This record gives sequence, C-alpha cells and structure tokens, in this order.
Amino acid sequence: MLMKGVSLRGLEVFEALAANGSVAQAAEITGLSQPAVSQQLRNLERSLGTDLVDHTKRPMQLTSAGRSFLQRTRSVLSELRLAQSELTVMDLTHLSTLSMGIIDDFDNDLTPRLVTVLADSLTRCRFKLITAPSHEITTAMKERRLHIGVSASTGEVLEGVSEYPLVRDPFILVAPKDRVGKDGDTLASLQDLPFLRYDREQLISRQIEAHLARQKLTFPERFEIGSHLSLMALVARGTGWAVTTPLGYMRAARFHDQMSAHPLPFASFSRNISLFASTDWADRVPRDVAQTMRRLVQDQIIAPAVRTLPFLEGELRILGE
Repeated sequence: MLMKGVSLRGLEVFEALAANGSVAQAAEITGLSQPAVSQQLRNLERSLGTDLVDHTKRPMQLTSAGRSFLQRTRSVLSELRLAQSELTVMDLTHLSTLSMGIIDDFDNDLTPRLVTVLADSLTRCRFKLITAPSHEITTAMKERRLHIGVSASTGEVLEGVSEYPLVRDPFILVAPKDRVGKDGDTLASLQDLPFLRYDREQLISRQIEAHLARQKLTFPERFEIGSHLSLMALVARGTGWAVTTPLGYMRAARFHDQMSAHPLPFASFSRNISLFASTDWADRVPRDVAQTMRRLVQDQIIAPAVRTLPFLEGELRILGE
C-alpha cells in the first residue's frame, strides 16, 4: 500500500518539475494551476518525510533524495503508461487477416512491444509483420502488399492510401566521442574526418543529401553504408561522422559510450514518421493502431531520448493526436 499522500498526480508533478525545474512549466505539462503543482509537491514531500527539491534555488534542483526517487518515479510511471496503452488498445478481433510493415528504426524497442499488444487482440487473424527501410515499406504500400505501413513520409500523396502522422524526428549530427567541443565550430572540429553516408537508395539518404545541397554543403564521397548499425559502429570507432535522427541514435545504444550527438551545425530539418493504411479499410482500425503507436513511441523512445539529449526537448515530438 502506498503511503498516505503519495498519489499518481503527485508523481506526475514531480517528474515534470524534475525535467524543467519550473513550477510554471510543470503546470503547463500537467494541466494544473501553479498553486496546485506546488501543493502536490508539498504533499508528496510530506508523505515521504524528505525534501525532493531544493526550494531555495531557481530553477529548482533535485536533492540527493530527489534524484534517487526520480529513477523510481520514472519507472513506475513508465509501466503505468504502458499498461494504459495495452488496456486501451483497439479491438481487432473482427479481422481475418492483417499484413503490416514497420520501419526498422523501431525494431529494438517499440516493435516487440507493439507485436505483443496486437497479438492479444488478433485472436482470429492471420497476421504478418515485416520490418524494413522506409523506401521498401512505401513500395509495398503502393503495390498493395501491405494493409498498414509505418515509415518515414516522403511527402508524396499515395493513391488509395491514407496517412496518419505519428512523430517528428529531427536530424542530428553524431561524431566520435570528445571530437566536438562544447563551444567550438562543429564542422571545423570534424574536418579531418570523412562524412559517412547512408546507402543512396534509402529514403533517409535522399533526404539528407537534398538538405545538404540546399545548404550548399559538399563532402567527399568515401563511405556509403546500407546498414544503420554499421554506420553508427564506424562513427563510434572514430572513422568519421554522420547525420542521423534521434530514432537512429537511440537504436544504437550499444555505441553511446563511444560517440556523441549534437544539434546540426547548419539549418535544422526533420522527417515525419507516419502510419499509412489503405483507404478501403474502416477508418477506426488505422486510427486506433496509430494512437497506440503514439503512446508507445512517447514512452519507449521520446522520453528516454530527451533525458539523454536535452536539446531534443520540443523537437522530437508526437504528431497528429
């Protein structure tokens, strides 16, 4: 049993305060008034018998007890949000067949969770799931080989296909550890390293190359890599630097100790990840699947990515709710 005064709302308020250090921002995030936020925090601290934040500093800073409690709070809230996603998942028991393709950026964290959620509802259904690069999923949707596809959007309107935006995924720069100084010229610090490209057949490569061309930036063509994890391995090894996205960076967690991520040192740009579904499907099914995916993306990818890379706050975000 929870101690008296420890409430779910109090935990949510504490998490928001820890992330922003501001009562005003915590109020905006939680939808409470500022006095209500302060009261929730006081109630929580009183119940725990200790101060979680240093009330004398602005922005607020966590005490040692607060830092320890925050880890548990995030774990508890994460599990509750996932449980909510699973309880509110769509009813697909009426389907007899479903073929779905998902961008391989989600393969490590989100796709396994989504599959287990879908399996509980697809009780009478023949279900096929593939993971592939965006350009392959787009082609499969055009050729009607998939009912639902989740991939980066090309901006093209596909005949007979509806689009449901899921997440804005901004491009970032990744480099070997300690190669980029905090206040230095990023590109100048990397000038002795080659630019590592994605395979030009991939949509992400075409998007990056088009943006570099708009910025009138050219780099020698030495490496063109088809595997995302192989590309990140080369960055971690110190072979070169690359442009990727937070989804790609988080997928390469095994290399994080050997690489660093930074905002782009030139004009920012982003891609949108969307769910695509054949228009001859009832609208409720793709909408419900999209909403479930948004919840999973927020908890499994966006929240940990923003904790790891604070400069992504407000840039990496859910779309279309």
